[in-house]
Amino acid sequence: MKQIRVLLVDDQPIVRSGFRALLESNPEIQVVAEAGDGQEALPLIKEHQPDVVLMDITMPKMDGFEATARITQDFPEIHVIIVSIHANEQYVRQALDAGAAGYLMKTAAPTELEQAIRIVASGNVYLGLRREVADHVLRKGGETSLERLTPRQREVLRLIAEGYSAKAIALTLDISVKTVETHRAELMNRLDLHDIASLIRYAIETGLVTLED
Repeated sequence: MKQIRVLLVDDQPIVRSGFRALLESNPEIQVVAEAGDGQEALPLIKEHQPDVVLMDITMPKMDGFEATARITQDFPEIHVIIVSIHANEQYVRQALDAGAAGYLMKTAAPTELEQAIRIVASGNVYLGLRREVADHVLRKGGETSLERLTPRQREVLRLIAEGYSAKAIALTLDISVKTVETHRAELMNRLDLHDIASLIRYAIETGLVTLED
């Protein structure tokens, strides 16, 4: 069986070492090289011609988005998986727009990482995100579902996610409780989410609020 050749790009050596140790335990995968940023990765990609590149986002000299765009333009046969700490719809859309074939959380299980590599190496797309966020990204084209909400809807969604009751939202925005409930129903319908917990998760995953908020 032909091994899948993988190149690792991350500015943290300990992260690269962890990925290498994990992947080299799988006989189907060969780690051919590693780089500390996108600029360093480009000549290594030309030299080693990997099948898959695991790419971090935030790195010095050249970030993951720019590096991915250059790789996919110059080497269209090479598949890039962005590996990130951000479950953010805008980040995912930016990754796909740059040409990435996959997006995976750094908190993913080792088996999911291996699965993602196999899937993108075969020419398919892998999004290791909660289903609702992945569906929104794939369905909606260049504009994210969050961007299609009105400013008032985003404001109501943010307050819902921060734990405000309908009455408290009404007081904060100087609108009626009935209007808040109407906005909430429209949010659920537009986002295809059916309870408050799902709205809160969506707000967190799209970056509208953070857990620290």
